[in-house]
Amino acid sequence: MNSIEEKLWNYIDGSCTPEDEHAIALLIEQDEVYRKKYNELVLLNAEFTAMELDEPPMAFTYNVMETIRAEHASQPLKAAIDQRIIKGIGLFFVFTISIILIVALASIHWSAIFASSSHTPSKIALPDLRNLFTGPVMKGFLFFDVVLGLYLFDTYLRKKGLAKANNSVQTTGQQKQQ
Repeated sequence: MNSIEEKLWNYIDGSCTPEDEHAIALLIEQDEVYRKKYNELVLLNAEFTAMELDEPPMAFTYNVMETIRAEHASQPLKAAIDQRIIKGIGLFFVFTISIILIVALASIHWSAIFASSSHTPSKIALPDLRNLFTGPVMKGFLFFDVVLGLYLFDTYLRKKGLAKANNSVQTTGQQKQQ
């Protein structure tokens, strides 16, 4: 853009100083080049003001938000687990089990175990387990196992169904984007 157009645009917009405005008004009255250019720019400015601004469609915001949600849904959740915490928990349990084992071994009377065989009983009596596995106990045990099995099977099927639903939602979202 040359300096004539810049001066005239400032004059039309009203962004020039009063002294410049008076000087440009005199140039428009006296100079034919300024007058023609001024008339062209006034017509162009009138066309600009008469134009309607393009507006986005009504569902634009919804579509943008759905695209953002679909992007975040497709990314797996990343859980930052500090390895020092895991090692600390493992060390705690190893230490606790070691202490329990040492206390248990220290409380055993080793002399009784390694004594001569004359002090050991010839026949060791085992507890009678025949009365423990009766009909009602076995039925209760089997009932509990059946209920637990059905619960685990239901959980498996629900996870499988949710995985299919998530895949279909992601596929639908990708098709809408294309």
